[in-house]
Amino acid sequence: MRLTIWGAAQQVTGSMHLLQLNNYNILIDCGLDYEKGSYQEQNLFFPFNPTEIDLVILTHAHIDHSGNLPTLIRMGYDGQILCTGPTADLTEILLFDSVNIFLGKQNKKHRGRKRGHSGPQPLYLQKHVMETMDRFVTIGFHKLFKINGTIELTFVPAGHLLGAASVILNINEDGVSKKIAFTGDIGRKNYPVLVDPDPLPAVDYLICESTYGGRLHSNDTSLDDKLVEVINETCIKNPGRLIIPAFSIGRTQSLIFKLNQIFNKGLLPPVEIFVDSPLANYATEIYRKHHQYVSEEAKSFYLDKGDEFEFEHLTYLRTQKESLAVSNYLDPCIIISSAGMLEGGRIQDHIYYNIQNYYCTILFIGYCAKGTLGDRLLRGDPIIRLRNRDLMVYAKITKTDLLSGHGDHNDLMNIVRQQDVAKLKKVFLVHGEASSLTAFKTALQEEGYAVEIPERGISYEL
Repeated sequence: MRLTIWGAAQQVTGSMHLLQLNNYNILIDCGLDYEKGSYQEQNLFFPFNPTEIDLVILTHAHIDHSGNLPTLIRMGYDGQILCTGPTADLTEILLFDSVNIFLGKQNKKHRGRKRGHSGPQPLYLQKHVMETMDRFVTIGFHKLFKINGTIELTFVPAGHLLGAASVILNINEDGVSKKIAFTGDIGRKNYPVLVDPDPLPAVDYLICESTYGGRLHSNDTSLDDKLVEVINETCIKNPGRLIIPAFSIGRTQSLIFKLNQIFNKGLLPPVEIFVDSPLANYATEIYRKHHQYVSEEAKSFYLDKGDEFEFEHLTYLRTQKESLAVSNYLDPCIIISSAGMLEGGRIQDHIYYNIQNYYCTILFIGYCAKGTLGDRLLRGDPIIRLRNRDLMVYAKITKTDLLSGHGDHNDLMNIVRQQDVAKLKKVFLVHGEASSLTAFKTALQEEGYAVEIPERGISYEL
């Protein structure tokens, strides 16, 4: 059995792992790589023949895990894609959104060029997404699925996102049984709406994400207290507006549920809340559809109080006209919009009209990659450029990591500690920046685990 890490090797994005055994090739995840060059250069070609892949297994819907599946299909893969039900539905809307992003970048970059000049082509189109979705086969958690006579698959809840799974493969190779686990992205305990990550069974080999290796989440306050503090200061004591950039899928739904709880408990007087993201609206419907996958806390709230994602003074904006109308709303309010790093979407309208508003607070609740508009605000740039204008930053900029969807260093350590150090043959660390990988590796080695940080394309015999 041979393992090759073809993506998220010594970086975060582009998860793609190839497992080869007795002429049967399994690809675990097929994500977009955003970290070097343009998306065409990094993702257009695969380092293997897609027609030789027999099966794809998808851990969860985020685009750095699912986003290059249509390219794989377009280049000849004709097998199944196995995942959970929520992952299939969320992946569909994310892939269609990716097509829109590709086309938007193409149009923006080449607007004004002479006719006949071809621009960079999208990785895939809507027809390729539809072809991809036809390949999906959904499997529930803890349901043993026999891939063939020698390979069995089980999905274990990973938290992180609705339907996200760790992959457990039980393989009988040449009369020898081996068990290998791919964690996918590991979530946090007690995260709003989502289940806690389940313990993993004993395995021989573990491929583990490392996003927060060496880093701990804040623990000096609760999420409820932080939100109450910011809302009270911005919208109650002062006649201001609170703008929260949030990823449409996962982060927005958890934030809405938490706000529902806060206002339902009467911790704050009513404040108008606007959710301004078409993609978030679609995703919320998927959360409702797959309600059996949400946390017990969310289920209990539903039975006692009603829909977690619907309450008085909450408005989902549907059209661009409705979105623009919020700019003329004069009373204090909360605006939740995407994209979370401010690199596109309707959030840019709200930033443009409010960045010079002394009574506005922009609360970041997620990671902002270096160089993004969100990153520039967080590092304290006094002037930003948006829509060909230089704008002074008068709004208050603040952040919290209490809604981060990734488990921190201690959570990752606990995942590995579930394994017997004497029986776990090797831990492979992926999906992390160099500093996180090194810190995580050092901590595991101190406890006696055999650890490897794979380079891209290096194969390991298991």
